[in-house]
This record gives sequence, C-alpha cells and structure tokens, in this order.
Amino acid sequence: MANTCVIGLQWGDEGKGKIIDILAKDYDIIVRYQGGGNAGHTLIIGDEKFVFHLIPSGILHQDKKCVIGNGVVFDPKLFLEEIEGLAKKNINVNGNLFISDRAHVVFPYHKRLDLLSEKLKGDLMIGTTGRGIGPCYTDKISREGIRIAELLNKEHFKERLKKSVEEKNKIFVGLYNEEPIAWEDIYEEYCAYADKISPFVCDTVDLMARAINDNKKILFEGAQGALLDVDFGTYPYTTSSNSAAGGVSSGIGVSPKQVHNIVGITKAYTTRVGSGPFPTEVEGEQGEHIRKKGGEFGSTTGRPRRCGWFDAVAIQHSVRISGVDSLIVTKLDVLDDQETIRVCTGYENSGEVYNNFPADIDILSNCGPVYEEVPGWCEDTSNVRNAESLPENARNYIKTIERIVGVKVKMISVGPERSQVISL
Repeated sequence: MANTCVIGLQWGDEGKGKIIDILAKDYDIIVRYQGGGNAGHTLIIGDEKFVFHLIPSGILHQDKKCVIGNGVVFDPKLFLEEIEGLAKKNINVNGNLFISDRAHVVFPYHKRLDLLSEKLKGDLMIGTTGRGIGPCYTDKISREGIRIAELLNKEHFKERLKKSVEEKNKIFVGLYNEEPIAWEDIYEEYCAYADKISPFVCDTVDLMARAINDNKKILFEGAQGALLDVDFGTYPYTTSSNSAAGGVSSGIGVSPKQVHNIVGITKAYTTRVGSGPFPTEVEGEQGEHIRKKGGEFGSTTGRPRRCGWFDAVAIQHSVRISGVDSLIVTKLDVLDDQETIRVCTGYENSGEVYNNFPADIDILSNCGPVYEEVPGWCEDTSNVRNAESLPENARNYIKTIERIVGVKVKMISVGPERSQVISL
C-alpha cells in the first residue's frame, strides 16, 4: 500500500482525527508533521471521547508507531497531560510513541506573547488559540528557538533560555509595559519535563529512513486545514506553518517522493474559527441551526465556529496546491433537514467574477458567493452504511461536489462515531 498524506481542505475542523483513526489500521506508522497544541483532533469511540492536540490520532491502535515530527512546535506540558489522560483510559504509549529531537519547544513566554500580541491588534486580531504557536514558529524562523535537543542538554539549555528570556523581557517591559519573567522558574519546570519526555525523544529522520527502507506503510497526518497554510491560505489570517501537503517533507524529513497518495477531507458545508474572510458564511437563524446540529464548537478553545455553505472555489484551490487524489466528505448528516443546499462555484466582487481563490485579502473579504442550488433529501442518513442506501438527492449532492471540484469522493462520514462511515 502507498504512503498516504491526509489533510484538511478548509479552515480546519474537518474531522481529520476520526478519519486518521479509521485509516490507521492499514498502516504501520502515523506521523504528525506540523502545527502544535492549537490542533484539536476529536475521536468518539463508543462512549469514550478523545481529543488530541499533539499526539497523532493513530495512538489508539496499540500495534502502531506514532511520530511527532520536527515540524511540530512541541508543548511538553500539554504532551504529558495527554499521556496522563490516555493512561487513565488504560492506553499505554511506551514503545510506540516518538518525538523528534529537532522539534522546537513552546515556552510560557510564547503563550504570553501570543495573547498580548492579539490584544494589541484590536479589531485586526487573527483569532489565535493563545497556545503560543505563532511566537514559537517566529523564534524558529529567526533562529532564536530552543529545540528538544537543546532542552535535553541542561547546561546548554540554561544558557539558551537565559538569553531568550532576556530578549523577551525587553518586549514585555518596553512594548507591552508588562512585568518581566524569571528564567529560573522556567528552567526548573522544563528540566523536569525534559526528564519525563526523554524516553520518547529520538532522531526521527533516522527512524523514518529505516522505516522506508523496511517498506513500512506510513500515514502522514496534517493539522489545521489548507486554507490556513501560511503561504497559500487567507494570509494573514492563517496558522504559522504549512498545513497543505507540501509541509510533509520539511516537517518530518522524508523525500516528497515518499508521499504516494494525498487524501483531502472536507465537510459537506464550511466552517471557520476566528477572524478572516469567509465568502459563504451564513449568519442568523440558519447559520445557528447548522452550528448546533453539527456541534460546531472548537475542541481546543470551545469557541463557536462560523458556518456556511460548501465553498467549491476554496476547495479547488486546496486541491491544486496539494495535488489531492481523492476526497472524504464529513458531516453529511448535518444537512439532512435542509430542503435546498447551496454550493459556491465562484466569487463576485464589483461586477467581476472570480473562479480562482484571490490572494488579495481585501478582494476576498468583499467577495460575494455565486451559488448553484441543489435539492436536499430531508431524510436521516446517520444510520446509512452503504452508498446504495443513501437518499438519491444525497448521492446527487456528492456527485455535484465531484463534478465541480474534479476529484472523486472515496468516503462519506455521517456521524461522529468510528462506525458511521460509507465507503464508495
């Protein structure tokens, strides 16, 4: 079987966690290659609910190896909390969970900077989760970050931390008029974390090279969604990493030639958390109805998600930049009671129609959707397990998505449970 990359095609929250969990049985290794604790992958298995922020969603398969790549910004406190939560549910991660020694570490000053920076932006705030992701990536790119390799070398770590805190205090005091922080407290706390995470840390470049040489089957798991990609998303209302498929190679250290199949996940409608343009957003009673029926509240922040109709222009953009081979459509059941469903096929701005995804955020923010309407099915699909049993109009809706986007749908999800899927 080919190595596969699974990505979200919208602004995140597409249901990647559930899909990774379903696909994981056919793979040997599951890899997270970007993002950080801002991700929230939710799985519901029977009466149990699992939310993963850092640990790959395949961890519930005890015979699989899970890897956190160098492209992930790593919060050791959050990681240890996730392990503790799994232990309470009798899930052991020892021996099958690995962390890259090249991953950059999220520190308390990153989280503080995240919140202060958002506050300073006022009406232009991005809508960050406040988990310190952006500031940590900023340190990485400016070559001021501290990686796990440095964290485990305590004397080296001390010197790097002192210098970093000295620089951050200039910002806290000089720009924000806030109290400075003490490096000693952070040092003591993070040395304790280092001792606890050290059994999981390894050279994941070597680990992956050996796995590829042994013909192991690898599943690459993206976080967020392609429309939040720092290069190709709705910049500056994006995340700080490459959440499209292009982030795999730099995020784990494997050749692009080792990614053989790319699967894109999209909801049957569209959602977004935080600020930024959203051409198909539906406000008022109908938007609230979709939000409540779909349980559209962030798994990381609890914030209500903005909801709207399926945006085929945005999905086509995501498909192009990642070379998506097939689609998985989630939450089809949320539309079960809609008499008419809309699909956005273009954007209109000042009399001009755009069929591509504009880079200019001002243009995109002022675009209105051009819709194609399709009839709904007004039947419960949550118990359907094969395509033939889907209502005819539901099948037609899937065909409409395939026709406009130009990619075949291979699976449909009709509920949060692991079993609520339809393979096509």
